[in-house]
Amino acid sequence: MAVSIIQPKSEFAGILRESESFAVENDPSVGNQLNSWFDRLMLQSGMSISPTLLLMLCICSGITAAGFIFVWQENLLTTGMAGFIGFLAPILVAVVIRSNRQNQMLRQMPAMINELARAARTGRSLENCLGIVAHDTPNPLGAELRHCTRKLSLGLTIDESLRELPERTGLIATSVLATALSVHSQTGGDLVAVLNRLSTTLRDRIQFQGRLKAATAASRATAILMITLPPAIIAFFVFRDPNYLTMLFESSWGMRATVLAFILEMIGAMWVIRVLQTSNRG
Repeated sequence: MAVSIIQPKSEFAGILRESESFAVENDPSVGNQLNSWFDRLMLQSGMSISPTLLLMLCICSGITAAGFIFVWQENLLTTGMAGFIGFLAPILVAVVIRSNRQNQMLRQMPAMINELARAARTGRSLENCLGIVAHDTPNPLGAELRHCTRKLSLGLTIDESLRELPERTGLIATSVLATALSVHSQTGGDLVAVLNRLSTTLRDRIQFQGRLKAATAASRATAILMITLPPAIIAFFVFRDPNYLTMLFESSWGMRATVLAFILEMIGAMWVIRVLQTSNRG
């Protein structure tokens, strides 16, 4: 009796792979929220490395920067500052990669939706249309669509296959698209008209965001300068004179003024970052 061997297929690779995450459910603590933000960062950046490897890079970068400054100045304060900056460097790189990836996917959305509308106009099923569009759309948006179509090939519904798309991309546009396709799969309707209106809305939204960024470029640059300039000045004086903060903290007014300035700087930075994130959300 011959035994048939099932060969693995590349289109199913990674579907049952366990995803690595640090956040846990039903935990409103600040630490768990930070873990949730880090998990979303790794998922939406599209980086091929694991979160654990990125944290290891952060540790290596922090140790390297701290060791270099300690050999140069032999001061624990500047060594700690350099280690903290070095630890944050890989995370900042991941943030930049995520932002560029989201902007690229947002620019691909109108053309992808138009192609989906053309495929739906031929009378094909929604599953076949998604498969065609996912195959023709370039990365990074095409990779996320192919991730959804692989779930469809396993027998999941449209709603279940597209449920993770907004979280994986971090874009409001993908949430609207997933909702429209899920509602159509359940209730029916004129899918072509819905997709055409959605494509037009996204194009108008992208144009509006472009005009908004152009109009507020000076304000955003000023806000970023206000965030980065005070730490840069402190770092300059500390690295120039390692005893700068030590002499400042010797007086009570210097200690109070420095702590108050640090608290106000953190509040202002979080406020400005939140405003910038809200204005750049697609």
